[in-house]
Amino acid sequence: MSSKRPAPELPEPLAPLVDAHTHLDACGATDAGSVEVMVDRAASVGVGRVVTVADDLKAAQWAVEAAHWDDRVYAAVALHPTRANALDEQAKAELTRLAADPRVVAVGETGLDYYWPGKLDGCADIETQIEGFRWHIELAKQVGKPLMIHNREADHDLLTVLLDEGAPETVIFHCFSSDTNMALACVAEGYILSFSGTVSFKNAHELREAAKVVPDDQLLVETDAPYLTPHPFRGAPNEPYCLPYTMRALAELRGQDPVELAEISTANARRIYGI
Repeated sequence: MSSKRPAPELPEPLAPLVDAHTHLDACGATDAGSVEVMVDRAASVGVGRVVTVADDLKAAQWAVEAAHWDDRVYAAVALHPTRANALDEQAKAELTRLAADPRVVAVGETGLDYYWPGKLDGCADIETQIEGFRWHIELAKQVGKPLMIHNREADHDLLTVLLDEGAPETVIFHCFSSDTNMALACVAEGYILSFSGTVSFKNAHELREAAKVVPDDQLLVETDAPYLTPHPFRGAPNEPYCLPYTMRALAELRGQDPVELAEISTANARRIYGI
């Protein structure tokens, strides 16, 4: 990911941590060696495990390979909702095969994105996204793994589809970005809310209020690297090693000790992902 700002310096270590959602390939990793370097850098500050997430078929295949290269890496596979128009029978067959791999710990990221249709060339329309989302819900139930959701400006419809289809046993809202009402609705359904660097942005008032109402056992923390680098490094390239910055910001916001919150979120990640 190109950026005019230099990469953030290594944070003070905070352990144990699991990066619940990242994109190692988009961060620049290409092979076993570069994955090892990236994960070593994360481990040096306490981030001992990462879940690398796919948004298209090629990325899904790569994520599973990466999870076999390094036992600190796990994978999630799906087509991003904006790419749901690529979910043909061949793609479905390949995703079904990949999702069954023991190194895959979730089906994702899938869901609904109402921001990009009409703005992004080739973006799947809403109807196609909903069809794709329904298929991924069934896949998660079929393989017995958590469903990892991407939600952008689609709160009502997303909850409606989950209710209509019947949600899998575990649902994770990656990079939760909605308000307190949505957070409470998700909490009531038993869903997991994962927070990224956006929770450290001082102008994200509604999100910051929402982060305060999530019970300890329904919370994860992620980087979504290379995107959403936490304050005060916003606009710089993100990587899993930056997770302690977000964890400390979230702990301060919630009035918790960062070491305690790190232990809680890591125990949650281990339970939710089975790692």
